Amino acid sequence: MILAQAAVAPSSGGWPQIIVNALVIGVMLHVILLSCAYLIMLERKLSAWMQDRVGPNRVGPAGLLQPIADGLKFLFKEDYNPSGVDKTLFNIAPGLIIIPAISAFVIIPWAGILDLSSLPFGLSETLGVTGLVVRISGADLNVGLIYLIAVASLGVYGVALGGWASNSKFSFFGGLRASAQMLSYEIPMGLALLCIVLASGSIDPYEIIAQQQRTAWNVLQQPIVAILFYTCMLAESNRAPFDLAEAESELVGGYHTEYSSMKFALFFLGEYFHMITGAAFFTLLFLGGYSIDPVAGLLPPGWDLPMQGSLLLIAVQFAVVFTKVILMVAFAMAIRWTIPRFRFDQLMRLAWEGMIPASVLCVAAAAVMVFLGRQDAMWISSLVCMALICILFPLMPRQANVNRRLPMRGSRFSPLIEEPGEDESLYDAP
Repeated sequence: MILAQAAVAPSSGGWPQIIVNALVIGVMLHVILLSCAYLIMLERKLSAWMQDRVGPNRVGPAGLLQPIADGLKFLFKEDYNPSGVDKTLFNIAPGLIIIPAISAFVIIPWAGILDLSSLPFGLSETLGVTGLVVRISGADLNVGLIYLIAVASLGVYGVALGGWASNSKFSFFGGLRASAQMLSYEIPMGLALLCIVLASGSIDPYEIIAQQQRTAWNVLQQPIVAILFYTCMLAESNRAPFDLAEAESELVGGYHTEYSSMKFALFFLGEYFHMITGAAFFTLLFLGGYSIDPVAGLLPPGWDLPMQGSLLLIAVQFAVVFTKVILMVAFAMAIRWTIPRFRFDQLMRLAWEGMIPASVLCVAAAAVMVFLGRQDAMWISSLVCMALICILFPLMPRQANVNRRLPMRGSRFSPLIEEPGEDESLYDAP
């Protein structure tokens, strides 16, 4: 299939775009790092509110200096290496976690396209950039989606090496679980992403936003795909209820059990970096990016934010995008403190027997709608997929229930009742 030509005006390129890219990377790197610190505090406050507790409130006014205290604690703790570890791999594993997380956000459109002619104080004439436009992202790549998926998937190496190099069976099992989980959930994530690419006809992030402004946000056009993608995003970030790699009840701390001080902090920071990048990616794909009109035509014509404009428009667009990102991260935190953790067999069964067949069905339905030229009515394919899932799910082959209740002597919940002629196989262990 040949992707359709993007309808978005391209960047003028040259040194203005390179300077803007460098500025966006530098600014957003510090914004995300600061956000990680205070998102940790937000999660502690949200969990306290959900559990009827107070949360951190002692360090600074209203506890606002708690993230600084946590950072200093990590900085001054002893950096201890257990005996028997592979020191080289043990030390580089945290870097292999944090580097892909930091590198992935650069293709996110944090705002639209800046018209350099609108610069104040006559700067456009002074700099000789009159009539030029630049995109507000860290890297102006027309293959941005492929880059993000490729870079984000590299995080599995840090998890696997951290578990294997620690010389600990708990860390090793945590690394195995995390590797199997991340590899499994990348399949439905890629298929869900393919549905968006089919609908927009492009892998250019700006064209995907423009397509949502022309029709409607993809979360309304393809809700099943949005649920699949968000679930995979949680699994890729090792967030609850998909945090089997660090299940406290079985693995102490998982693949980073043997890490301390700043090396452990890098693992922790990488998780939140992945959350922010994943939330920004979800905002780009399903929430219209900087669009404020969920359904095209819901507001009067011209009320949605235009793609290209002045510095004031860019500031408003950035505020819209970052607000959506924070809300999606907060939603992930609420999920963590609401839904209990899956068992590992349930986790794998959800991916291979549920999400992968559902995502394949969604891709087929999206392809049919594109073939018919009805990209503006992708919600019809979502309704068809939902109906087919409800019809076919009860007919799908299933594994035996490994948690069935067995009769036991003395149990008032499942008592063992021995009667003449009763089938004794009912009491056999599985």
